[in-house]
Amino acid sequence: MLTEVANDLVARIKKVPGAVDVETTVKPGLPAYAVKLKESAIRELGLTAPQLAASLRAYVNGDVATYWTTPDGNQVEVLLRLPIEQRQRIDQMLKLPVAFAKDGSPISLDQVATIEPVFNPEVIRRQNLQRREAVFAGTEGRPSGDVNADVQKMIKTLELPPGVSFNVDGAGKQQAEAFKGLLAAMGLAVIFIYIVLASQFGSFVQPIAIMASLPLALIGVMLALLITGSTLNVFSMIGLVMLMGLVSKNAILLIDFANQARKGGATIPEALLQAGLVRMRPIIMTTAAMVFGMLPMALAFNQGGEIQAPMGRAIIGGVITSTLLTLIVVPVLYSYLVRERKPKLKAEASHSASVAGMTLAPGGDD
Repeated sequence: MLTEVANDLVARIKKVPGAVDVETTVKPGLPAYAVKLKESAIRELGLTAPQLAASLRAYVNGDVATYWTTPDGNQVEVLLRLPIEQRQRIDQMLKLPVAFAKDGSPISLDQVATIEPVFNPEVIRRQNLQRREAVFAGTEGRPSGDVNADVQKMIKTLELPPGVSFNVDGAGKQQAEAFKGLLAAMGLAVIFIYIVLASQFGSFVQPIAIMASLPLALIGVMLALLITGSTLNVFSMIGLVMLMGLVSKNAILLIDFANQARKGGATIPEALLQAGLVRMRPIIMTTAAMVFGMLPMALAFNQGGEIQAPMGRAIIGGVITSTLLTLIVVPVLYSYLVRERKPKLKAEASHSASVAGMTLAPGGDD
């Protein structure tokens, strides 16, 4: 039953687009012959399978009848079995006596059992004390995640016999676990970045404008992977985690310079304009350095480099788009989130001057 289910699953997986080299651990096995007792022999003679096996084992493999002591004192086993010319064919086995009737007449094997050709498995595989057969498959022409999703949907539609279950494992399961870990790492990175920025800037609002550049990097990542024909795999996800720190750097340069300009008395539009003019050059220089540094990895000229190429391509696309959009989006958000400071000192000074003028005027008339 397990073999039939495994072979049926192999036939179904081969029809999934992108699945190649579908193999299974089910093998034809070694040819052998199975001796099966007849129900009449069990019922009328009380013959059991162990008794029948013992009789046949003595005929074919032999049984130690006694020991013979050699002249030098060594004991040798005396093995009793049929001559080789009488145990070469199945038809000879059928005529061998394996039991005796009440009157003492011998009963041959063909009267109490049948011999059928079978195939014994070379290896019996078990998992958690249960029989197991594995099915392996590779992918070609489609992302492994898409192929794995189609296989999962196909498995859910199968009606399994009682006692048979599926356990999906291998690279697909490991990739899903790696994705979960990387998503958790990205979430923690966002939280820690916000905590650090809020403590450094002394504000809970300004970090929001800085962290708005993080989703802008995703646009470039997806476009870069789409243009180059790469997939969102473990390496491209690692590139996303790296982009968390690289992308927020440009926004930090803008916001920090704008804060310094506002302390000098500039308004918010003036501070943002100065920040964009002064910090544009270092931002572009650092972006260009990162792009050209990741270019050899993205081109994957060396052998095996295509495995790590998605990470370089994701970083390049994310850095470029985030740099261009950060210079536009971050200043706009900053202007909405941060309020203009009120000129308290000037207002108080003008108010005190007007009060002094009013008090001095009557004295002049006198």
